[in-house]
Amino acid sequence: MPRWQADLALGIIALIWGSTFVLVKNALDTVGPLTFVGLRFALAAAFLTLFFSRRARGLARADWQVGALLGILLALGYVFQTIGLQTTTSAKAGFITGMSVVIVPIMATLLLRRPPGRWAVAGIAVATIGLALLTLNADLSVQSGDLWVLACAVAFALHIVVIARYSQRHDPVRLTLAQLVIVALFATVAAFVFETPRLNLPVKTWAALAFMGVVATALVFSVQVYVQRFTTPTHTALLFSLEPVFAALFGWWWAGEQLGARALLGCGLILLGMIVAELGDGAEPQPQPVALVIPDS
Repeated sequence: MPRWQADLALGIIALIWGSTFVLVKNALDTVGPLTFVGLRFALAAAFLTLFFSRRARGLARADWQVGALLGILLALGYVFQTIGLQTTTSAKAGFITGMSVVIVPIMATLLLRRPPGRWAVAGIAVATIGLALLTLNADLSVQSGDLWVLACAVAFALHIVVIARYSQRHDPVRLTLAQLVIVALFATVAAFVFETPRLNLPVKTWAALAFMGVVATALVFSVQVYVQRFTTPTHTALLFSLEPVFAALFGWWWAGEQLGARALLGCGLILLGMIVAELGDGAEPQPQPVALVIPDS
């Protein structure tokens, strides 16, 4: 697959995730966040098992080992973000989570020995400024919630890097299914500890869960695991930085939220960052199978 096709697929993933913010926000009025995550990933795992039953039966020990690592990182990201949102603003959380755009090339350099090219670094810098303008409040004081969300950004960045390390060695459906099962188990246990899970939810909530589980989780993560082998971790993080842009656009379209001049400038800078990175396509090395610095376990 040409890298531009892989990048296009990752951009569509960012669009799908951006479209879910309003949906999830409304659903959380009737269900706890950890319960929502647990049900979402349980539905996603069930869908993949039914739709790809033959390949699901072929899950090997190696798939479970890598899937467990990916699932733990993904689950930690969602849990840390949920905890952080209790004591910080959603605007700050959006920007700090977007810091994974900066953290990914650092992690890729340290763990994969795959430094980003100059154009990618420039694109990341521009996109990061855009994320700040789009989501950051004027108050820059540090709160405990900010540190929790920063831990979330690290977990999501590591998730991208680990996929880049192992995706070429594993069947994408099996690897996706393994990590979804781990996230579902992790979130469900956390829900029983911190919340009171229930299944008698409104129809609209179940509809949101069905869309999030099947489309925004099962299908999306399967596509991510497959196409990310044809691009770089840095490009993946940069394309995922479009998520808050799409979230703002869908919030304006569906919920009537207004975008100010600063937010529009931020959207433009994020798009500019993507263009800068893509124009320098030849300056960044193509993805190659490489050894991970940390030991396999």
